[in-house]
Parts: sequence; structure tokens; C-alpha cells
Amino acid sequence: MAAGLTAAALALTGCGSSSSSSASTSSGGKNAATAASAADFGGMTALVAAAKKEGKLNAIALPPDWANYGAIISAFEKKYGIKIAVENPDGASQDEITAITSRKGQTRAPDVVDLGNSFALKAAAQGILAPYKVATWDSIPAGQKDAAGLRYDDYGGYVSIGCDAKAVKVCPATFADLLKPQYKGQVALNGDPTKSGSAFGGVYAASLANGGSLDNIQPGLDFFHKLKANGNFNPVESTPATVEKGETPISIDWDYLNAGYAKEFASKGLDWKVAVPTDGQYAQYYSQAINKYAPHPAAARLWEEFLYSPEGQNLWLQGFSRPAEMTAMASAGTIDKAAAAKLPAVTGNPTFPTSAQVDTAQKAVLAGWSKAVS
Repeated sequence: MAAGLTAAALALTGCGSSSSSSASTSSGGKNAATAASAADFGGMTALVAAAKKEGKLNAIALPPDWANYGAIISAFEKKYGIKIAVENPDGASQDEITAITSRKGQTRAPDVVDLGNSFALKAAAQGILAPYKVATWDSIPAGQKDAAGLRYDDYGGYVSIGCDAKAVKVCPATFADLLKPQYKGQVALNGDPTKSGSAFGGVYAASLANGGSLDNIQPGLDFFHKLKANGNFNPVESTPATVEKGETPISIDWDYLNAGYAKEFASKGLDWKVAVPTDGQYAQYYSQAINKYAPHPAAARLWEEFLYSPEGQNLWLQGFSRPAEMTAMASAGTIDKAAAAKLPAVTGNPTFPTSAQVDTAQKAVLAGWSKAVS
């Protein structure tokens, strides 16, 4: 997730009937479920026709105020007349993976997922994702996509500290600040780092701020242990609702979410400040992927084509996130310059963990998070 990021890092069960693939076949008899590109299906015209015939797209864990997804969903529905059903909008990345595995063959299964980078790598390794390359595949940096098309980064950003300046006398700007006694009971994360990509990123950033590295996330766990021990850590999951209620006046979250909240809260009388901590500058992308067993395979592929078109990428940018094709769009002159100018200020170029480093860090967090904050 990254102005200027050019390389990448970064349980739902139920019954439902089996899906039918009759609407997912082109006039040439090609099956959308096995199409690895629009060309494989006979071109965009054929893909659009098949997707419209399916008439629906199942999405999951897409809050409307997250990276401008509300506007993105509305734009897709208006353009193609395909209804998007979003289940569990506040769910975490692990919930998305669980929904795929527990609903295989069901019409209720998610067609597409938007996963934190570490969880996308995990899902690809599980063999539950379908290979697909969008038309703008070459505009996605090589380091930000799976070579076979199983997952590809979509948008990203930096870990940041959001603060209600009317409730907090002096807003913290660094991880070191967060340990100060005046922030007792005020510092929250957006989720559980064992399940949430944003919270996992917060632990990684804290590690970098405290002598850790991309190979060693333990200092991040130690930091939150200190935050818990001195009474500053707030176990309430930070959301716009908890901020408005005053329950989480300081939130460690992606900069595009905090920046979006600042715009949203201004009309409600809150003064929400956003700072990218200089002592723990960590950026990461989320990744798009298609469920290998998607009940609406044509609509799933059309959704990805829309997201990676200039229209879709600029809609993410308008939500204060940094789209994967940002550099290519700037060169092509298709980027929304006004939206790009509003991105939270950062300095320098971040480094990203490799797949192996993410896997090691995730295992460490799974093993140590409960102990760290108990």
C-alpha cells in the first residue's frame, strides 16, 4: 500500500445451494471459472455479458468508509447493473479466508476477497484462489503480484497514528510518544493482529520503531506489552463509531483510513489529526484475489478489471490510499492529480517484507500476541 510506493511487501459457516455455471459461459462455450484473463473468455464484451447474466457479486469485509469502497461499489453497480452483496463489512482478513473454505460449492461463498498482504500469501498457499490477470497487469509492479495471477496488490498506505485533538491535549506523533503517561487507556488498534492486516501492520511498525527489523517483529510485541503494562493500551477495537463515542481517542491504523476519518469527522465536530510516525515508518498493500470456487466467476473477473482500470484505481486514490498502478498512471497521465496531492505526507522510501519474512512475523504474532497484551 503505498505517494511513491513502487514495490510491494506488503469464521463464517452456513448452508447454501450449489452454484450453477450456466450463466458463466461465453457464446463460444468458454467457462469464466477457468478464464485466466478476459482474452481467455473471448474479450471484455463477452465477460461483461456473462457477468450481467449472473447479475450478482458476493463480496465480504468491505466497509464503505474503508479506502472509498462505498463509492467504488456504487460506481461498479451503476456501470454494469450488477448488484454487489457485501457480507460482514467489518470482518477481518481471516474471516474472508474462512468464508471461502467453509462455503465451497455454495452460492453464499464470497466471489472475491481483499486481504491483508500476509493473509493473501496464506490463501495463495492454501490453493483456494483462482489465477487471473487483469488487462492492466503490466502496470502492476512485478514485486506486487503473484507471477501466476493468484493475488495482486491493489491499494496501500502507511501505518499512522490518528488522534482526537479535542479529547487529547497533545496528540502523539511517534511510537515513543504513545508510552507517555498522559495517554493512559487511550491507544487502540483497528483489530486483532492475529486476524487483521491493519493491526498486524501496527505491530510491524512498532517493531521497526523499537530496534526490530523486517526479520524480527518481536520488539513490536514487546512494545505492546509495555503499552499494556503501563495502562496505555486500550483493548477496544478502533472504528469510526468508537472514535465518535470517545472510546478510542488514539488509533493506530492505516493513514488512508485515518485521513478518511478526518474528513468524515470534521462535519461532526471532531478534530481528527493524522501523523505517520517517523520512528516506525511501515507501509503495506492489501491484495485482491478471486475465490477459486466463486459462485459468480464472470462477475468476479469483471470486478477485478474494474478495480484495476484508471477509474477504479483513482477511486481508491480519492479515498486517500495509494493504488498499485499509481506510478504507471502518473506516467500515462491518467492519475487524479488533485487526489494524489491530498495524500498524508511521508518522507523517504519504505522497505517491504518478503513472503518469508511475513510468514515468520505472522507466526510470531500468532504465538505471542495474547501473552503480550494479557
